[in-house]
Amino acid sequence: MTAHLDGAPSRLPRRGVAPVLPGRARCPIPGSMTGPRYTELVAGLPATVPFVGPETQERDSGRGFRARLGANESAFGPSPKAIAAMEAGAAEVWKYGDAQSFALRQALAASLGVGAQNVMVGEGIDGLLGYLVRMLVAPGDAVVTSDGAYPTFAYHVAGFGGVLHKVPYRDDREDPEALIAKARETGAKLVYLSNPDNPMGTRHDAATVQRMIEAVPDGTLMVLDEAYLEFAPEDTAPAIDPDDPRVIRLRTFSKAHGMAGARVGYAIGAAPLIDAFNKIRNHFGMCRISQAGALAALEDGAWLAHVQASVAAGRDRIAAIAAANGLAALPSATNFVAIDCGGDGAFARRVLNGLVARAVFVRMPGVAPLDRCIRVSVGLEHELDVFEAALPEALAAARAG
Repeated sequence: MTAHLDGAPSRLPRRGVAPVLPGRARCPIPGSMTGPRYTELVAGLPATVPFVGPETQERDSGRGFRARLGANESAFGPSPKAIAAMEAGAAEVWKYGDAQSFALRQALAASLGVGAQNVMVGEGIDGLLGYLVRMLVAPGDAVVTSDGAYPTFAYHVAGFGGVLHKVPYRDDREDPEALIAKARETGAKLVYLSNPDNPMGTRHDAATVQRMIEAVPDGTLMVLDEAYLEFAPEDTAPAIDPDDPRVIRLRTFSKAHGMAGARVGYAIGAAPLIDAFNKIRNHFGMCRISQAGALAALEDGAWLAHVQASVAAGRDRIAAIAAANGLAALPSATNFVAIDCGGDGAFARRVLNGLVARAVFVRMPGVAPLDRCIRVSVGLEHELDVFEAALPEALAAARAG
C-alpha cells in the first residue's frame, strides 16, 4: 500500500497496467504488448498485392527464369543516351531530385504541345494513380472500372475506401459505353479506361475514346491510362485538350522507353487538377538519376523507333508460335500478346504453371472469360526461343490434366 499526497491510501497498479483515471479510457503503457492501432479501413483490407514479382517467384522456387516474359518490361532496355545520363547523374545522387521535375516537365510539355502547368511527373503511373485516388476518393465514394482491368488502380481505390463498380469486357476490349453508363448510374468520382488495354492488348480508336470523353457525366473524372500508347497505331489517341476538366491522361517511361525500374510517369490534365497534386504528393519522390534518364530518353527518338520496330517483330513471332501450337493470338497494340489457350481459366492456368515449371515467366488475366488466355511479353530473341520450345511441352502437360 502507498498513500496519495492527501494521506488517503491507494493500491499500486499491477506491473504493465496503467491506472484508470476518471474520464479516461484504459490505454497501454510502454512495455505492454499491444502493437499498432491500424485504422478501421486498413485493418479490414486483405493482405494482398496486385502482382507477385518474378524475383519473388524465383526465390520461392529456388531457381531463376530463363525467359522473363510476364511483366511487360522492355527487354531492349533504355536508350544508350539515357544510360549515359543516369551514369553521370549517379555522381550527384547525394542531392535530392528537383522537387518540381522542372526540366523534365518543360521538355514533356514542349513535346506534347501543352503548357508545363498541364504536366505532373510522378513515381510511375502507379504512383500517380495513388495520388489521384487520394485526392478525389473518400470512403464510400463510387469508382468505375472494368472487371479484369489493371489491378493496381483497384488496389488504390480499395486502399482509400472507395467502392468499386465493375463492368465486363466486350469482345476482349473495355466497353466505353458500359463504363459511362455505370458512372452515370453510380455518380462515380472516377471512371478508368486503359487504351491500349492491359491485360488483353486490345485498343479503341481515337474517335471512340473522344466520344467517351464527351459523355463523361458531370462530377466524374475519366482516367485515361495510355501506358502502351507508343506501341499502338497512330489513330489510337485523341488530340490532347490540356484544359478539358473531364479527363486526365497517364503515360510512362516504363514501357517503350525501357525504364520500368526508374519509376517515371507523367500526367496530362487541366492546370487546376495538376496543381492539386502538389497538395499531397511526395515532393522528393522522384530520384535525381531517374529524372536525368527520362529527359535523355525523351530526346532520343531514334532509340524509341528501334524499340517500336523490335516490339512489332516480336509480336509477330509470338503470334506465329501460338499458331504453330494450334492457338490464337489476339491482335495487340502493346508490347505483349494475349494468347487464347482454347479452354477455360483452369486450363490456361495449367498452361501457365507448365511454363513456369520450365523457367518461363508469363502471366494471365484473372477474370473470366479473359482468363482463357496467357499474356506473353515481347522479349529478346533467345527468350522467345525458350518460350517456343517450352510452350508445346506446357500444353501437353495441361491437356494431360
